[in-house]
Amino acid sequence: MCGIIGIAGQTTVADRLVDALQRLEYRGYDSAGIATFSNGSLDRRRAVGKLSALRKLLFSDPLEGTSGIGHTRWATHGTVTAQNAHPHMTDTVALVHNGIIENFKDLKEDLVSNGYTFEGESDTEVVTQLFTFHLKQTGSGQGAMKATLDAIEGAFALAIQIIDEPDVLYCARKGSPLVVGIGEGENFIGSDALALSGLTNRVIYLEEGDWAVISPDTIQLFDHTHTMVYRQEKQSLNTGALVSKGNYNHFMLKEIHEQPIVVAQTLGKYIDYSKRSIDLGDLPIDLSQIPRVTLIACGTSYYAAMVAKYWFEKIAKVPVDLDIASEFRYRDAVMAEGGLTLLISQSGETADTLAALRHAKEKGQIIATIINVDGSSMARESEMVFHTYAGPEIGVASTKAFTCQLSVLACLVLATAKAKQSLSQEDEQQYVKALEEAPSLMSMALTKEDQFKTVARDLAKARDILFLGRGVDYPIALEGALKLKEISYIHAEGYAAGEMKHGPIALIDENVPVIVLAPSSEIYEKTISNMQEVLARGGKIVLISDDAGLQGYRDDSLATIELPKAKSFISPLLYSIPIQLLAYYTAIAKGTDVDQPRNLAKSVTVE
Repeated sequence: MCGIIGIAGQTTVADRLVDALQRLEYRGYDSAGIATFSNGSLDRRRAVGKLSALRKLLFSDPLEGTSGIGHTRWATHGTVTAQNAHPHMTDTVALVHNGIIENFKDLKEDLVSNGYTFEGESDTEVVTQLFTFHLKQTGSGQGAMKATLDAIEGAFALAIQIIDEPDVLYCARKGSPLVVGIGEGENFIGSDALALSGLTNRVIYLEEGDWAVISPDTIQLFDHTHTMVYRQEKQSLNTGALVSKGNYNHFMLKEIHEQPIVVAQTLGKYIDYSKRSIDLGDLPIDLSQIPRVTLIACGTSYYAAMVAKYWFEKIAKVPVDLDIASEFRYRDAVMAEGGLTLLISQSGETADTLAALRHAKEKGQIIATIINVDGSSMARESEMVFHTYAGPEIGVASTKAFTCQLSVLACLVLATAKAKQSLSQEDEQQYVKALEEAPSLMSMALTKEDQFKTVARDLAKARDILFLGRGVDYPIALEGALKLKEISYIHAEGYAAGEMKHGPIALIDENVPVIVLAPSSEIYEKTISNMQEVLARGGKIVLISDDAGLQGYRDDSLATIELPKAKSFISPLLYSIPIQLLAYYTAIAKGTDVDQPRNLAKSVTVE
């Protein structure tokens, strides 16, 4: 989940490489570096930490050159040191890498036996030395590229510069995303189209196993058999304006506030508001014939899938299996013939989810994906793609992508229920009406921001925090705990409220705040009973509910926050706002790095 950039150009590129790395820093920020051909040799600058450290180094020690490669790192093999930072170099080769080379130890042993030495622990250094070896053996960049790709195993994206071709860049992808950008008198390489924002909006998405030779004037593409191929050029919608923080202090806060708009945009793609009905367009399958749905995702997307399981089974009357992507392949699941496997990923490149997709396809499943990035690997390998319209999400902790995923899932559930005749036209209109109201209710929740800020000051003093919810609000409790852990580093856990008495209640004392999500609904009284169990043991409650739910409990709680009354169907959308704001302002109170929390990266492209 590192970020890669390359420019084959005709003017000095160092500043533009660093600017592009800034757009990629959400992919990793343990260290960063760039390399160019300058003054007759390859040269590089590397720095540990945020990109600002590299900028500072380049200010004091500039780097010339009209073509070059850059990298921002999320550490896998090798600790966070300058030695393990990219680019890795020999006298003739500079190389950056995203992914994991699984056979690097065997390759390293072979290289050592041939007299090669290593200064660090990284698998990337092994690839650099291997490419150098094959360059010497074959005498050409293309020959070295073929031999290296035939030798390495794993998931990777590579960008390479060699001393004998200073204006040429080599790149390859297998299991990790890479795009080629087309310019005027210069061409580009990037981990995603967002990296190329401001450089070009003309892109070619490399397919699995592809590699390329890029010069300022030419682009040559090859497939995994090393046969020259043609790939279609596409227009990227990403622009520099989309990745600005605007007037907000952090991307995360900006993205929280964008949710009413992007949820409305996403719903608008799947709802015919004139008829108050769901319209998914022409699908290649008959939803009425789906015997079973398998939902697969990781992290926050998994909690969106958990909400959808409740919806599918209650509304569409379709049985659902729910799997964490990283576990799915290893339990050898029995899958229904003709079943639908629905995979959810913000980036469309999540390594575990992509591997699960391919496994489900081998099992004969119909494959559908919900993604936020057009042209991603999962989009290209799916039979059906349901796009979210969240726009680029830069904050590492997902917010608007999550609620847009919920929006698409809600529409897909209703479409399935309608196809299976589990839903009357009148009921469909009522559900659609609730979805139609969701963006305005989310906007109303955002007006409570000062209350969340006040509560967060108390939460920031805690070492442990619990989140409770029932029904569709249980996954939101899990998501709330995840958000808090991600950016504030406070230990937090989410529980189904009824499970408190089966163990977790032993943790309760006056030092453990408990955040209860309890909209007034048919299971409201059950949740409140569990809340009373916490209060009886000295626990400090933060109760989040609507006006009816808050009546009679204001004096017993650490805090109460009122949200507008909403249909239980859309409460996951509405109650996502408070858990995000609580996490955000708790992190602010603790002084942590909200947009770039330690040890995390946005796009998880390694297993």
